[in-house]
Amino acid sequence: MKKATLLTAALLGLFLISGLISCRERQSAAAQEKRTPATPRAAFEEKDEAIYKTQIRNGKEETELSLDFSGVKRPASPEEFTKSFYWPPIQQNKTDACWCFATISLFEAERHRLGKPDVKLSEMHTVYWEFVEKARQFVKDRGSSDVRRGSEPNAVIARMKQYGAVRESDYTGLLLGKREHDHNPLYQELFNYLQSCKKKNFWNEKKILARVMLILDKHLGKPPTKINVDGTMMTPKEYLDKILQIPLDDYVCFISFKYLPFFAKGDYRVPDNWFHGRDYFNVPLDEFYGAILGAVKRGFTVAVAGDISEPGNSGENNLAIIPSFDIPYAHVDQDSREFRFDNKTSTDDHTLHLVGYKETPGEPTWFLIKDSWETAYRGQFKGFFFYREDYIKLKTLAFLVHKDAVPELLGKFSQK
Repeated sequence: MKKATLLTAALLGLFLISGLISCRERQSAAAQEKRTPATPRAAFEEKDEAIYKTQIRNGKEETELSLDFSGVKRPASPEEFTKSFYWPPIQQNKTDACWCFATISLFEAERHRLGKPDVKLSEMHTVYWEFVEKARQFVKDRGSSDVRRGSEPNAVIARMKQYGAVRESDYTGLLLGKREHDHNPLYQELFNYLQSCKKKNFWNEKKILARVMLILDKHLGKPPTKINVDGTMMTPKEYLDKILQIPLDDYVCFISFKYLPFFAKGDYRVPDNWFHGRDYFNVPLDEFYGAILGAVKRGFTVAVAGDISEPGNSGENNLAIIPSFDIPYAHVDQDSREFRFDNKTSTDDHTLHLVGYKETPGEPTWFLIKDSWETAYRGQFKGFFFYREDYIKLKTLAFLVHKDAVPELLGKFSQK
């Protein structure tokens, strides 16, 4: 009787343990199902092998971690993408004006979308006046503000509202005989002058800006005060308002960070947001990515800002993906994105123009990126990158788009 009782108890214990394990397995499977994206995880991890590549930069041999891209299933060419209008890619050369090249490209595409005549606009006209405004802020802040080279897409909107716009043919920012931009001498002279003002405690805004503009004129040429438009002389502001008619107030910026409440507006905490614009709509990652995909599927294009200094970003292959040795796709979420931003392994390096997408059932979504940086000209498809959806989710930090591309998302802000 005692043995039978012990046997019964043992069987009952095994039954309970088995049931508990089964229950936990079901709970784990359910949790995994919630985390797993619609695209099968295996589609992202066919062969992610880390390698080291050596190359010569500035006369020195450098070795860096990279990815063996040979096993990555990818689009064959830009022609496989569903695309919106864009002007052909152009290089920014030795400038840090990607923020302007990408956003001007967006506005050129927007004019086409709005049914207006196509026109190639000047990037350097906006860049010139951005330097002036940075110097003005430097004076107001008594030398404590950031005068580094970069900026953000919404700065283009601010400068156009102040100073208008002109065509590329009206102002190239290239002096006679020059064919490529090289802003390094400009940066150095401007920086040295502003630092000398700080050292001397000299803060006469009128005199400082006059000298800054002389430095800019020396390196970029003087921007036109009037341009000839079909026989009529116009200021750049008149040209913007009467001819271009870009609806500058209709463009919105989005971010996805936990340092702000979701569905609230606030500051994008990166150095290139030097003017501390607080007009960024903060949304959860799923909404952030869904808005980008939804916008391009609706026929809009998007200016995207994020990190390009990654092993899975290769100009030679025209590809940007997140290797599994970095983080498996199933774990790309709000927190893994936040961690990389917090420890500065995701930084706001670059702004690009997203102009197309490619969807295939059971496979990752790809995005066609128009790029002005020199790495995009190393591979077969000059001026383009193919961004896989995991790269967009983890490494794209902000984007700008027309408000009509994201009405549902903006509606959630009005409800709150």
